[in-house]
Amino acid sequence: MDFGELPWHQQTEDNLDVEHAAKVLDHYHFGLKDAKDRILEYIAVRSLQPKRLRQPILCFSGPPGTGKTSLGRSIAEALGRNFVRVSLGGVRDEAEIRGHRRTYIGALPGRILQTMRRAGTINPLFMLDEIDKLGADFRGDPAAALLEVLDPEQNHAFSDHYLEIPYDLSKVMFITTANSLASIPPALLDRMEVIEFPGYIEEEKVEIAKRFLIPRQIEESGLQDKEVVFRDAAIRRIIREYTYEAGVRNLEREIGRMCRKVARLKSQKKRYPSQLTPHLVEKFLGPPQFFVSEAERQDEVGVATAMAWTETGGEIMPVEVLIMEGKGNLQITGQVGDIMQESAQAALSYLKAHCSDFDLDPSVFEGLDIHIHVPEGAVPKDGPSAGITIATALASAFTERKVYREVGMTGEITLRGRVLPIGGVREKILAAHRAGLKTVILPEKNKKDLVDVPKKVLSDLKIVFVTHIDEVFRVALHPSSDNPVQPRWKAKKEEKNEEEEE
Repeated sequence: MDFGELPWHQQTEDNLDVEHAAKVLDHYHFGLKDAKDRILEYIAVRSLQPKRLRQPILCFSGPPGTGKTSLGRSIAEALGRNFVRVSLGGVRDEAEIRGHRRTYIGALPGRILQTMRRAGTINPLFMLDEIDKLGADFRGDPAAALLEVLDPEQNHAFSDHYLEIPYDLSKVMFITTANSLASIPPALLDRMEVIEFPGYIEEEKVEIAKRFLIPRQIEESGLQDKEVVFRDAAIRRIIREYTYEAGVRNLEREIGRMCRKVARLKSQKKRYPSQLTPHLVEKFLGPPQFFVSEAERQDEVGVATAMAWTETGGEIMPVEVLIMEGKGNLQITGQVGDIMQESAQAALSYLKAHCSDFDLDPSVFEGLDIHIHVPEGAVPKDGPSAGITIATALASAFTERKVYREVGMTGEITLRGRVLPIGGVREKILAAHRAGLKTVILPEKNKKDLVDVPKKVLSDLKIVFVTHIDEVFRVALHPSSDNPVQPRWKAKKEEKNEEEEE
């Protein structure tokens, strides 16, 4: 590569109209408020002409299919910059970033300079895709070579082994993407401003399907505009029963399948439906692949409803407790991780320490085995947020007070019974709303997270904030007066003691 082929001074002029940028980003993407706000803030600051300008180094982090790469392309269009992209997935050689010494046969510059040559300007929008998939072996660590590239204090004099003279990268706007931050070295992560892409909720997926996915798939299937109309109920059925994801890639595939079925009928001169209804979804796509979690049918003893966060959104999750004669053992099943097992231990310890509040004899725990099960058994689960749910199910099982089926809860429990805040509140509340729950119990310190929840959902649900587990029991358990008969395990124990005395 000739040095003259590199852009040394050529640059495009940025479009610093904030309203224009907002329109461009909204035209191509629905939602993603945090990422859009950060870009508009950058443009606003540029328009005020600060004396010392630093280009942001952003990292878009989130599940696959949430629009990280395509948003980078839209940002470049909004700014009027050239867009270039390098995929770092599987890169193991440091020379891929910094280039080879020219003494080697077949020496080449690194990917950074090769891509800058392709950009043709000194200020492109440079996207480094899949930065969490970098490897390392005997040829060096490419993540370490990126430290200079992604540091505004150093990249004005980037050193490539092939070029051997400093090259200015300070005018480049770098955006990296990652599915997980866990595998990115701390020193590299510290240089980037992380913007989370949390995944789309059902309402957002419906809107994305109507605005972007359906028109694109209708066009790709050779159909005409407005020749086929998807009902909202049909889109929701595809989302709930045929896809299980945080992004929208599989949703687009299923919509494409339906459009191709219609296209085939049209090409064969057969009658084809112009309105795609929920009934036709099953006819075209076959039996449902996934099933929506529903609230319990009736109030039960020893069963409480937890709300869980997953990468694909929120879920509701029953926690079951069974008490039987034994030697005081605690067993927890359902592919439960270490943290969740510790939550169960903490919940049981609280119950033992406060057994007088529940009219329980402390010695009763020595002759009973407790089995806690969290369906679905094949799905791994972990985290502390089921603590208050396990405590409620345990209290219900020992007192035989039923748990209200329309109450869902989430929160970490301490040995003193305090309820600590948790994460994923938006996804959990939406899952509770979808499943038909009426009351949601949240830690007091999670009140701030309700800002992100749609107002319609908040109006349909009763949100109860708690600071102590006793407040949870008052909301979730039937009053003790509803169950005047002593628990079955207690009656059996008394019968056994009488037999022994005789």
